[in-house]
Amino acid sequence: RGTAETPRFEAGNFAIRSAPMELKSESLRLILGLKLRQFRLDQAWGLKDVSSRTGLSVSYLSEIEKGRKYPKPEKLIKIAQGLGLTYEELVSPRVEENLHLVRDLFASPFLQEFPFHLFGIEAEQVAALVTEAPSKAGALLRTFLEIGRSYDVQVEHFLFAALRSYQAMERNYFPEIERAAENFLAENGWADRRGLEADDLRRVLEERHGYRIESSLLESYSELSDLRSVLVDGDRPVLLINKHLRPPQRAFALARELGYRALGHTVRSKTSGYLRVESFDQVINDFEAAYFSGAVLLPKSLLVDDLNAFFAAKTWDAEAFVGFLERYRTTPETFFYRLSQLLPAVFGFEQAFFARFSHDAALGVERFDLTKLLNMSGLPIPLNIQPGERYCRRWPGLWLLDEPTRAVASSENSGFKVAAAAQRGRFKDFETEHLTFSLTRPLSIAKTKGTSVSVSFRIDGALREKVAFWNDPAIPERDVGVTCERCSFVDCEERAADPTQIRSEANREKRMRALRTLVAQVRSGS
Repeated sequence: RGTAETPRFEAGNFAIRSAPMELKSESLRLILGLKLRQFRLDQAWGLKDVSSRTGLSVSYLSEIEKGRKYPKPEKLIKIAQGLGLTYEELVSPRVEENLHLVRDLFASPFLQEFPFHLFGIEAEQVAALVTEAPSKAGALLRTFLEIGRSYDVQVEHFLFAALRSYQAMERNYFPEIERAAENFLAENGWADRRGLEADDLRRVLEERHGYRIESSLLESYSELSDLRSVLVDGDRPVLLINKHLRPPQRAFALARELGYRALGHTVRSKTSGYLRVESFDQVINDFEAAYFSGAVLLPKSLLVDDLNAFFAAKTWDAEAFVGFLERYRTTPETFFYRLSQLLPAVFGFEQAFFARFSHDAALGVERFDLTKLLNMSGLPIPLNIQPGERYCRRWPGLWLLDEPTRAVASSENSGFKVAAAAQRGRFKDFETEHLTFSLTRPLSIAKTKGTSVSVSFRIDGALREKVAFWNDPAIPERDVGVTCERCSFVDCEERAADPTQIRSEANREKRMRALRTLVAQVRSGS
């Protein structure tokens, strides 16, 4: 990871094409193995038969069929002669019509870019499963492709989903990056320092890495006004920073840039937001640089001490909670995401989820978009819901956006007008209760937009032991759902839409009962 040789692709729909495409060496290996195995099976030959005809060992031929070996030309000639094929017929990427979809899968960005290795799987193992029954696999692939076309599934959707799954698998905690951040802080004499300033980080980039930081040029391009930063490579790199960023946001952008340097990542995004996804290396390297930034701005040892003191209080203190932003000079999102990293790993809080909602008052509608989700809770909280569905307004992150004056505490000392709240939520149809913390603030770049971030943890033995105020009467208790359309609460003042999904399911079940009754009547002869 992090090398300039990383495969690249244009972000686009995951519809595999039938037209000729450029094939990389790995794809050529897989296709050769597919053709060799299919030809052998068509002739009803075993590997021993092919071995006797080519003079190559059974084990070597097996490695070729699995896509692990690509023979040198002299061995390819032996194989072609032994099979009664021409050299061109053997090595050409052309395949029989019923294998086109399998061939194109091998050449597709999905197979080339999906990080199977993170989950203990190699791409060759996936290929081996496909080549076991290529004709049937073709039909299966055709089904997936139709789903992809229908829902406009893009390759980057798979890559981001893989990243989220990897984070959840690792509980969103990565010791190597933690150590890199600790080493960076120690090298600069900041190990015991809370609230790093943007200027401190800027000096390291300029003096140690030769950067030039520029804060006036980016806004002259209206199409890029929503970007927080842009890197221009060169002998002396130039980092363009949006001048409208508040100091904590500027510090995060600079610390993330230092993260790329500290972690040695050269394959990366050059902008703060994705204009183009080119590889999984890019996606995970961007994530790791952002993780490094949070670990530098909110050092583990200091934050854990402060959280222990905060959780030891007998009552929920919203002002003290907002005070974390002031003490560490950080944004609500960076702080909450850091909690999603440290509280499960260090404090043992389980079933965590992090969510970010946005709301644009300029649209004049009650629309709340879930723009970021890391779900490690097992609860059915979808990142993408059916068009028009409304998330449950009982979540504190939503009612804070809708009516921030309901918050227990607010503050502007950190450079943001921030409102905070806590809630104990009982998820309907799931025998679980979660303690949720939420903060909301306006965005500094888009003046009409607001955003809320929430982090939630299941109330279990570990949480009750660590958080003395978990049952503070001042923290409201509420029954919550996922979306209004899927919620069966009858008396809900916050309901923003009718329970159409519930009604549809109830109607379907009613018809099924009627059908069972009809069948029973016919069978009984009555």
